[in-house]
Formats: sequence, C-alpha cells, structure tokens
Amino acid sequence: MTKILVTGATGFIGNHLINRLLGLKHQVVATSIDPLQKAKSFSWFEKVKYISQDLNEKLPDYFTHFGEPDTVIHLAWEGLPNYKASFHLERNLPSNYNFLKNLLENGLKNLAVLGTCFEYGMQEGRLNEEMPVNPENPYALAKDKLRKQLQELQREYDFQLKWFRLFYVYGKGQNPNSLLSSLDQALEDGDEEFNMSPGDQVRDFISVTEAVDIIARISLLDKDCGIVNCCSGNPVTVKEMVSKTLKEKGKSIKLNLGHYPYSDLEPFSFWGDRKKMDSLLG
Repeated sequence: MTKILVTGATGFIGNHLINRLLGLKHQVVATSIDPLQKAKSFSWFEKVKYISQDLNEKLPDYFTHFGEPDTVIHLAWEGLPNYKASFHLERNLPSNYNFLKNLLENGLKNLAVLGTCFEYGMQEGRLNEEMPVNPENPYALAKDKLRKQLQELQREYDFQLKWFRLFYVYGKGQNPNSLLSSLDQALEDGDEEFNMSPGDQVRDFISVTEAVDIIARISLLDKDCGIVNCCSGNPVTVKEMVSKTLKEKGKSIKLNLGHYPYSDLEPFSFWGDRKKMDSLLG
C-alpha cells in the first residue's frame, strides 16, 4: 500500500483527490493550514491521518514529520483566486520552494505538484507541454518559477517530478464565485436572469472527478513525467458550457450576456492538448 501525503487537503481539489486515492486503496496522510475542526467535516477524515500544519513554518525535517510518504501530491497554495497579488511571488514562491526542498533533501523520491494553464500566458489555440511559456500574472509567474526551481533540484536530488498544468476544473465544492457555482446559486435563488460575460470565449473545462483521477494515476507512476496537461482537450465556449449545464439540470434561465467584460487574465480562445496525458494513462 502506497503512503501518499496530500497538501491542501481541505481545498476543492484536495477533498476530491483524497476520496479518489482512498478509492484506489492507498494510505493517505492529509494536511492543510485549516484547524482540526474543519477537517473533521469531510467524509474522509476518519480514513486518513490528518495533520494541521502551516507549511510556512520552518521545520528541520518535513519528510519525517509527515511519516516518510512514498509520494507527495502538493496542492497547497494560498491566496486564490487573487491571481494578480504580488504575494504569490513574494511569499508563496519562496515558502513553497523551501517546503518542497526540505522534503526532497530528507528523502522524498516522488513529487507531484499542481501547476496552472495560466503558465502558457496569452497564447491561443491548442496548448501542449513542449511550447515555450510566457506567464503574465504573479500567480502564473510564481508557479512557473517554482517548476524551474524543482527541475534544477533534480540535478542535486534523485526524485521523480510530475507537474500538472490544470485547466478549468468544475464540480461540487468549487469556489462559490466561479462560473458554474454562480449559475447554481442563481437557479437556487430563482433569479430571472444570469449575469455573465459575452460567453463566446473558448475554454477547456474538465470535471473535478476526471481531473483528480488523472492526478492520482499519473502521480503514482514509477517514472519522471515532467509537465503534464490536466485537461479535457475539448474546446468549448463559455456560453455552450452554461447551456449544457442547464440542459443537464433540466433548468432554464435567461442569460444576460455581456454583463461582465472579458477577463484580462487569459487569452480569448485556448484549450489543452491531452496527447501526453493519454499516453501516460495508457
């Protein structure tokens, strides 16, 4: 049985990932900055070893502290969805690097880290892992720098790295301000219309159920995988995604298109290439 440490355990992705790992019969050590009381509210709490821990704290040996896990899946990252804040570079980047380096220098051999599709910057079309990146917001810049730092550490420490560039995940428990959570709330409130952007921008939406299955299975491969897109590979407009969701729920609501402007954080039309991901999944 593989022992896996999941950081950011009480977050949206962490919650679903832990349930998937337990379903695959793995031993899970879960950690987050949240107090024990919050962790107890999750269905997996009695099935894992939970350790409340601020990863900004400097400990001499995090690897031993967390029970010498075979694999670490690092999801923790503070301050989202405030992508433009400078603390991603000033605080999160050095803190995450120091934590992960501590694990590696004390014996960790298999590390998986959650990156972001924002690392690609404002490039449009189908995006693959071989493309040069050009991150343009502090969050994406920090993630890209962390990846490069970890790849440099591979010159010093013998470990396998999986770096997941996550696209647009949706599902139960996501941020209430996200597109589909906002739609659900509007339906629940009985609103006559749903305010949204023009909706013709193209995105890559992937369900959290599929995303965590990909992350779990690739994280546990006995090989160095490097960068891997975690995506559906299907280009869909935002308006099409909203309409599809309404149809699946058997609901209707007037779409107030153009109420919000296009986001300046992302290109107009982009989606992930899933060839490498599918190859790794077999």
